[in-house]
Amino acid sequence: MNNTAIQLETVRQFLVDLQERICTALQSQEQACGIDGGSDATFISDVWTREEGGGGISRVLSDGKVIEKGGVMFSHIHIQHMPASATLRHPQLVGATAEAMGVSLVIHPKNPHVPTSHANVRLFVATPNDGSEPIWWFGGGFDLTPIYPVLSDVVHWHTVAHDLCAPFGKDVYLKYKTWCDDYFYLKHRSETRGVGGLFYDDVNTSSTGWDFDTCFKFMQAVGQGYLDGILPIIEARKNKPYTQHEREFQLYRRGRYVEYNLVYDRGTLFGLQSNGRTESILVSMPPLASWAYRYEPKVGTPEFELTDFYLKPRDWLNLNPDTTCA
Repeated sequence: MNNTAIQLETVRQFLVDLQERICTALQSQEQACGIDGGSDATFISDVWTREEGGGGISRVLSDGKVIEKGGVMFSHIHIQHMPASATLRHPQLVGATAEAMGVSLVIHPKNPHVPTSHANVRLFVATPNDGSEPIWWFGGGFDLTPIYPVLSDVVHWHTVAHDLCAPFGKDVYLKYKTWCDDYFYLKHRSETRGVGGLFYDDVNTSSTGWDFDTCFKFMQAVGQGYLDGILPIIEARKNKPYTQHEREFQLYRRGRYVEYNLVYDRGTLFGLQSNGRTESILVSMPPLASWAYRYEPKVGTPEFELTDFYLKPRDWLNLNPDTTCA
């Protein structure tokens, strides 16, 4: 087994374990839910293979009391012809053979006071058509999409992001936080998808100066950071009562999530362009969503505050007291 194969197997083992740990932690939130004594909803595993090579494990929880729909997906696939959507920074690799592995997740909670959350960590290794050495890079991140945000939750989320980045360099958090704000932006709505977090791509030695092991350690930190960030928020908000009005607003805001994933998300485009498994690619869609014509929340309401204050890029860790929400 060559060195690249050894490294790939180490990353694969970490990803399989990460999927298991995330599912176990989220499932425990169902069992410990205070609503009518908790829920026995569990993640159902769907093992699949890919004709070109590789496969994955899709784990989906539906109709829980905390999680209305959640998907935590592991994949390790072989690609015979790299699509253009995956090679924006490496155009010479269009059509090259490659391996891609990662864990991605989207969790849509039932309670409007629990934010939707997304995370992804992945590794690409591509072999150029000219027979030169393989090119590898890591990507991923996590972001939070609240419907009824709580400022302390947002600060906590970004504190976790900042602290996991700190050992890798003093500018890492700001760089990948800014990239997240830019990436998860709905141009046609002039708003961010949520309150951000971290987003990074093309992380390798040439872009960061880190060796493979350091890049891998950053992947591991981000994977654990998602759990450190989301679990206290779920625990604090999952039993909060909500009204039918708040539920309807949640469904309306989910429509924005659908719009982003289908119009802009590169992961969705890559999956579809690389002949990926459609069920796994579109598992990020919420079970219910709605759209309204020219909806405008009333000034001074929590619904107005969402777009007026929260869905704008901010330095959440150093807010000026004069700019905080009411």
